[in-house]
Amino acid sequence: MDGLKIATAQFENRSGDKAYNLSVIESLSRKAAAAGAQVIAFHECSITGYTFARHLSRETLTAIAERIPEGESIQRLQQIAGNHQITILAGLFEKDEQDRLYKAYVCVDKSGLVAKYRKLHPFINPHLLPGDAYCVFDIMGWKCGILICYDNNIVENVRATRLLGAEIIFMPHVTMCTPSTRPGAGFVDPQLWDNREKDPTSLRLEFDGMKGRDWLMKWLPARAYDNAVYAVFSNPVGMDDDQLKNGCSMIIDPYGDVVAECRFFEDGFVTAGLYKEHLQKAGGSRYINARRPELYREIIGSTHTARQQVVWLALPDRTPGS
Repeated sequence: MDGLKIATAQFENRSGDKAYNLSVIESLSRKAAAAGAQVIAFHECSITGYTFARHLSRETLTAIAERIPEGESIQRLQQIAGNHQITILAGLFEKDEQDRLYKAYVCVDKSGLVAKYRKLHPFINPHLLPGDAYCVFDIMGWKCGILICYDNNIVENVRATRLLGAEIIFMPHVTMCTPSTRPGAGFVDPQLWDNREKDPTSLRLEFDGMKGRDWLMKWLPARAYDNAVYAVFSNPVGMDDDQLKNGCSMIIDPYGDVVAECRFFEDGFVTAGLYKEHLQKAGGSRYINARRPELYREIIGSTHTARQQVVWLALPDRTPGS
């Protein structure tokens, strides 16, 4: 079978240090290309860092943000992609011509910008504006979409992207290991990360439990299964500002099975082959064909005022364990 080989990466980014983060992106892209990957995906705000932005003023965030595609980071990604003959997906803060701010995720190859997506549901900083459009584009004959982090928790976004033709949905995140109203959620003590070589078991128990992977597995495979798509999930590992993240970047096939996953604490990646025949064999393909939108068109599209509450973000001075 002829397929597309994709890598999904995890690494410990540095807050606001674009030069360092791009150096890691280059190193992992080079290694992934050497391993045969044609595409590599990194996490949300992998170029800039993420959690530290909750403290930033509009002026500081504007200084960190870049215009797309003319910004230095996009030019650097293009150079990396060309040097290693690999397509790269990564995230950063964007500013437009009027200095309006967005959370962006881009796809870049040796020719330049392939696609740009703006997060529909941003909340790390009050100065970020929401995007207003879905994004479907082509990578080597595959239709691809992007949904950033919280966008994937709203099931309509995933279904809409699939109905627009996406066969692969890139799902960059910075998630898990934070407080929530759900049982079992919460921060993971950074001391466990510092002690990971001496005591990896205690850290793994936290990373894999309800604070981390167990929660993710309640819903993420369903997004792939219900929609008969490949889901490419990317997430940082290690400290992101003062919060510990558990990585577990993974690729899920249209059957809802995890076919590759980062099961390590280091910066790295995993790869998997994607095959179009699975898109049609998966049950989600039949479910999509069986839809009766006349039954729920008015319900799904009814007037609604969007609002969201992310409780832990209302506590900007809170540190893990407090």
